[in-house]
Parts: sequence; structure tokens; C-alpha cells
Amino acid sequence: MKKRLGVLLFGLGLAWAQPLGNVAIVFSEGAKTDPTFNGVAYGGASRTVQQFGGRLFDFEPTDPSQIPSAVRRFASERFDLIIGLGFATEPGIAAAAREFREQRFALIDTATEAPNVASYVFRENEGTYLVGYIAGRLSQTGVVGFVGGMDIPLIHKFEVGYREGVRRACPSCRVIVNYVGNTPAAFSDPAKAKEIAAFQRSQGADIIYAAAGASGLGVFDYVKQVRCLRASELPRGVRFRSDPFAQVPKYDAYTRECAGETRPMFFIGGDGNLNFLGDTDNNPATLNHALTCMLKRVDVAAQRAVESVARNTFQGGLISLGLKENGLGYALDAYNQALLPESLRREVAAIRQAIIAGRIRVPDRR
Repeated sequence: MKKRLGVLLFGLGLAWAQPLGNVAIVFSEGAKTDPTFNGVAYGGASRTVQQFGGRLFDFEPTDPSQIPSAVRRFASERFDLIIGLGFATEPGIAAAAREFREQRFALIDTATEAPNVASYVFRENEGTYLVGYIAGRLSQTGVVGFVGGMDIPLIHKFEVGYREGVRRACPSCRVIVNYVGNTPAAFSDPAKAKEIAAFQRSQGADIIYAAAGASGLGVFDYVKQVRCLRASELPRGVRFRSDPFAQVPKYDAYTRECAGETRPMFFIGGDGNLNFLGDTDNNPATLNHALTCMLKRVDVAAQRAVESVARNTFQGGLISLGLKENGLGYALDAYNQALLPESLRREVAAIRQAIIAGRIRVPDRR
């Protein structure tokens, strides 16, 4: 009876009168322990559910075909909110939303038109423009890389924004683009992403941006293993043109293994702040191999979805998050502050404001 009263109060637009109950989050691919996309969203949901006294359940499919039945099971048990994370959850959420019309659903990083689904999408191209600008300004070879997960329009938005940001900072720079694959498994194949990173390094890329979910871990591992580029290994037509990190303190293994005419390699991470993954000696003061990360705040989307139910402000429809809504940004902390000069930070801040104001329009498709 109390549950029915809560639904009635929701329908009348009055305040929610009881603590948050059960919330479920359903993943598309991979696990909640993935520190990138899945882990960031799960962390945001978990913290917010705990804040409002609820319980969080999750479902990690081994195959996308398992998703619709999992969503339907949660809906039949009348969970307060069911969150679908990633595009592979959209069909299952859309089908359940039609069947359970009073059930609240949220989609993160994909959308449907069902009126009882809040669809949180991102203007990723705005955030990747910022990290592309950083890469273009700091590239030591004039060649940077992009490793996408699945070759789909969603990841193309990352690619386009990154390309445009690099181009604004360094019109003569070259961006090498490769994708891991054409199925959702492309987001959980770090071995393939590592192979791609090796290829891009062979082409002279000194900074590689991974927009590939858990596959990006392969890029991170590769960069930390090789540590640097050597002048003797650069391909024809590529040379070292700058040394912006000369004054950054180097850790012992780097000094030992990268002697001579070399330059450090870096990765750019995605989704959450993964700068700590670029540390090799547990010392943030020495050279870190994470240049920065594009913050796609899927944790903010999860938090907003849960809060809307807890505070009785839930509304279905499309919710677009970009720089203006603090849904995107770039990571700056103790691990990479020595890598990004204050002058560059000011430039990026000015570009961010120009994008928000509409003075810079970042394309979102190839």
C-alpha cells in the first residue's frame, strides 16, 4: 500500500515521502570493475543510491541477448529505477518501458523515445576537442593517435572532436585513427587495442587517445611498457620538433631505459579520471604517462538519474550533457599538473568558454 501511495504522490507532483528503495544498473558489455566507462557510471550510481538510503543491484551480461530478460525481471519486481548503461541496453529498456508504463527507467549514453525513460546523452565532441587541443599543443613529433572502440557514430563523435581540437592547436599535426572492431566486444579487447597502439607508435605517434572502454587499458599498458619514442625508430618524415617535458622529473626506470635522443610517450584516457593509471613508481611528482583524460561524466548522469527519483523530480525525455552542463571536461590533478603548463590551461579554459558561448562550433560527425 505504501508503495502505491508513493507512486500516487509521484503522479501528483508532491514530495517523495519515503527513502529510496531498489535501483538496478544493467551493463552493455564488461563489468563494473572496469575503471573506465562501466566503473565510472557504477561509482556514481552507487554513491547516490547509498546517499538516499537505497540498495543498488547490477547485471553484467556475458552476451547482449541476456539484457532484455534482466531488465524485464527488475521491472516485474517494481524497482524504483532501472538504469541501462550503453547502447546495447536500449532495446531491452525500450521494450520493458512499453510493457511497464509506470516504471521509471534511465538510459546513459543512448536514447529512446519512451515517455517513462530519461535518456542521458553527451556532446562528446565538445570534450574531445579540449583534449585534442592539449595533444596538438604538446605533441613532440606532430603525430598523435586515436584508438576507438566500436566503429559506430557514437565513437565517431569522439574522433571528430579530437581531430578538430588537434587541428586548432597544430594545423600541421597528423592524427592516426584506428578502431578495435565492429561489435560491442570491441570495448573489451585490450589485446587488440595494444596492437593498435604499437602500430601508431611505429608511425611516430607520441600521444594516443583511447576512446575504447576497457579496451583502452591495452593502450595504457603499452605506453607504460615502452615509455618513450627513440629518434632512431621514427619513420621517414617524422622527427622530434619540441621537448616540452624536458624539465619534468623522470623516474629511475625511464632515465635508465630512455637515455639518449628520446621523448616520453603518453596516453589520454576517457570517461573518468584515470590519470593514476599512468603512474609507474607510486610518485605523482615524477613523469606520468597519462597526459590527461577526457571526462565523460557518466557518473554525473547516473547521479542525476537516481536523484531525480529520490527527490521526485523524474521526467522522461532526452537530456543532453556537454561542457555547459558540466557533463564533460578534462582531468587535472597531482599526476599530470607538471605536464600541462599554466599557459596551456588558460588557453583551454578560454576555448571551453568559447564553445559554451557558441563562438566555437565543434562538428559531431565525419
